[in-house]
Amino acid sequence: MNEVQRHNGILSLLEEKQTINVNNIIEQFHVSPATARRDISKLDELGKLKKIRNGAERVEVKRRRWTPLNIDSTEHYEEKERIAIKAAALCQPGDSVVINCGSTAFLLGQQLCGEDVQIVTNYFPLASYLITEDHDDVIIIGGQYNKAQHIFLNPAPDSLNGYAGNWMFTSGKGLTENGLYKADMLTAVAEQQMLEQIDKLVVVVDSSKVGQRTGMLFCPAEKIDILVTGKDADIDVIKTLEKNGTQVILV
Repeated sequence: MNEVQRHNGILSLLEEKQTINVNNIIEQFHVSPATARRDISKLDELGKLKKIRNGAERVEVKRRRWTPLNIDSTEHYEEKERIAIKAAALCQPGDSVVINCGSTAFLLGQQLCGEDVQIVTNYFPLASYLITEDHDDVIIIGGQYNKAQHIFLNPAPDSLNGYAGNWMFTSGKGLTENGLYKADMLTAVAEQQMLEQIDKLVVVVDSSKVGQRTGMLFCPAEKIDILVTGKDADIDVIKTLEKNGTQVILV
């Protein structure tokens, strides 16, 4: 685990706890007391946490909420864009693609917009973008957009069972050798219903998420066919996932 990964891990710990001490960092990341204190000092200088006696406390940072209009201001934008480009290249003409919510998912949708693929999504910003950009084949889970009449067609009550996809692309708050974690339980449960309807599951997460465990386990690692992430991802997690059969693409 390099310094960047360790710093991300420390900040993730602070999301779960209000404060941590030097021993927490030593035990969690197997580093020396000097390294733990140096990490705290560096993150304090960057304004990511507040240094306190023998530890650190969380700093509440008000992040600008991203929208399709300011997507390039989202955290790790350049890496997420590379992930989206590589993930989009997996799709073939005529494929049906399920894309779930998040900034990386939106970037993936942008890459596929205008291509000969059917996009199934439960994510309104993406659906709205695709419709505005005249993507030919958009299905919103719970209703189908009709381009000619500009209406949503309501399917049967058990509509989710009627959809199938060649690919499902999803993200999350954390990814370990155990699987993918999501913070929002309602979103996770809704997406889990699609897992049995698709051929391949692709996880698209930036490298800061790899090695982090936050929220509920969305799916075990053995269900993940492909992972697309950044080159700074935790190498130990990557090796374990590959050993267990997940294809890993680093960008």
